[in-house]
Amino acid sequence: MHRRTLLPALAGLPLLPRAAAAQAWTPDRPIRMLVGFAAGGSTDTTARIVAQAIIPALGQSVVVENRTGAGGNVASEAGARAAPDGYTLVMASMGTHAVNQALYRTLPFHVAKDFAAVSLVCLSHSLLVVRPSLPARSVAELVAMAKAKPGGLNAGTGGSGSSQHFSLALFEHQAGVKFTQVHYRGGAPAMADLVSGRVDLVFAPIVESVQQVRAGQVRALGITRRDRSPYFPDVPAIGEQVPGYVFSSWLGVFAPAGTPAPVVARLSEAIQAAMRVPAMRERMAELGYDAVGTTAEEFSTFQQAEITRTAELVRLSGAAVE
Repeated sequence: MHRRTLLPALAGLPLLPRAAAAQAWTPDRPIRMLVGFAAGGSTDTTARIVAQAIIPALGQSVVVENRTGAGGNVASEAGARAAPDGYTLVMASMGTHAVNQALYRTLPFHVAKDFAAVSLVCLSHSLLVVRPSLPARSVAELVAMAKAKPGGLNAGTGGSGSSQHFSLALFEHQAGVKFTQVHYRGGAPAMADLVSGRVDLVFAPIVESVQQVRAGQVRALGITRRDRSPYFPDVPAIGEQVPGYVFSSWLGVFAPAGTPAPVVARLSEAIQAAMRVPAMRERMAELGYDAVGTTAEEFSTFQQAEITRTAELVRLSGAAVE
């Protein structure tokens, strides 16, 4: 279900209770949503879906603006420095608003203190995919191959400090194996080299690998969810064969710090309502996401925990800015 079917479904969302509506902020001009990555990528795609979804509730257009560079920091800095009036939002990722605080020695902003959390949008999981000619037909067989020849298998990632890198490093740590890591500038070239057989395996976000899996260009051995996905019932959770292994990333919306609480609440309510719509949940699932939608307070608490978790992942993986 795509954009043309999302909007009619969203138009039927219940209105805010009268008491809340009386105090609610009502935008009187378009809102911009900053994205730190190129158009067409997973973060950009999600931003555009969410932007369209909250238009009926807010009564204003929400325009996505891509500001690429420095691992998403260019857009983040622009968001941190914007007027705290509700008209500038940032579609953030685990990388931009958790990892980067530990990955970069200095940042011109703080990923939590300089932003107001609005809502966690979705959780993202990855598939462990291998080239079809690799003999391993399961995670257990892959682990056995890796243990028999440490460093003998090449594992591609979307770059040092990427979600692919962290999910790979966590797998190495928990499975007791060692791969030769090959870092690319993004997930697309890593997947291209996996398809061509230049690398042996990749932990790839579902949105970046599902088409190749369905086309038989790569083979999925496992998924990083805690349990199996209803959309990939034949793909085991990696934790079934590597006990305790789980990895997820996320996307969420922030506003500049100092944005008035009623404004944040109105934006958060719009996103939460959109994430409850069956059409939206289905669309997110198609992209490999679990739709969430949280209050601002819940998202703020979640982010603080993620800053701690990802700092440990940076340490464990040895990630460094390239």
